[in-house]
Amino acid sequence: MRGSEYIELRAFAAVVEQGSFARAAAHLGMSASSLSQTIKSLETRLGARLLNRTTRSVAPSETGSRLLKRLLPTLAELDAMVLEVSTADNKPAGRLRLNSTRVAAIHYLAPLIASFLEAYPRVQLDIVTDERLIDIVAEGYDAGIRLGERVEQDMVAVKLSGDLEMMVVASPAYLERYGIPVEPRDLKDHRCLSYRWPTDGSLYRWEFEQAGKALEVSIEGPLVVTEPEMLIRIALDGAGIAYLFGHQVKELVAEGKLIRLLKDWTPSFPGFYIYYPSRHHMAAPLRAFLNHVGAFSQ
Repeated sequence: MRGSEYIELRAFAAVVEQGSFARAAAHLGMSASSLSQTIKSLETRLGARLLNRTTRSVAPSETGSRLLKRLLPTLAELDAMVLEVSTADNKPAGRLRLNSTRVAAIHYLAPLIASFLEAYPRVQLDIVTDERLIDIVAEGYDAGIRLGERVEQDMVAVKLSGDLEMMVVASPAYLERYGIPVEPRDLKDHRCLSYRWPTDGSLYRWEFEQAGKALEVSIEGPLVVTEPEMLIRIALDGAGIAYLFGHQVKELVAEGKLIRLLKDWTPSFPGFYIYYPSRHHMAAPLRAFLNHVGAFSQ
């Protein structure tokens, strides 16, 4: 494989991983226009369209998905070999400070920790959960973890989770008593369970999308909380309708204890990313952690 072909394939994988040409360009240390030309060159050489653009993200075509399935293990193996050589005589050591939202830390970061600490016993992890979108450099963190849509375009980002989805849910007992909302606007006639941002005290506006058109709904109801996981039990008890991450309630939906509503209005969106300011002069603990995340996700 020629060097230019490797660069094209690496660029294609980065665009899919980042879900954005701008973030992928930052990750690769190149301009967005150069990246676009690189992808175009790859598609021309292969004679196939590899990427489809949507209003919120970039996703692989059917052909692109088949290529990616075979490409990712190969790239991961190459990265692992490079890391093994670079750290053979100098195991990563020192403190790695991460700033993460609570949901990402519990559901996506925690499952990685034990295996990472086993592999790199000289690294000390310092993880702080924080809902603010902070300046990780100014506040002394090596990396942050946030939803892809909240990561600044000039940051390098590595996918931590797959795409996510929100679910509007209520108990069968609630729906039997109050009826079923058919459209987001119907929520104004229901007892909705609200979430207040702990950062600025504002109420979270429920986000919907259909046929490429985004919609935000201001929610009023009998309850406001700053801890959204409380709403799972409260919804189960029939007090109202909740808006939660799918991973928080999907098992309850599968069991029929909660009913999913407005499914056509809540499409998936890019999930959580680990982000950091530069690929150059990266500290060994962060490089090791990123490699560990990549290997874990294959």
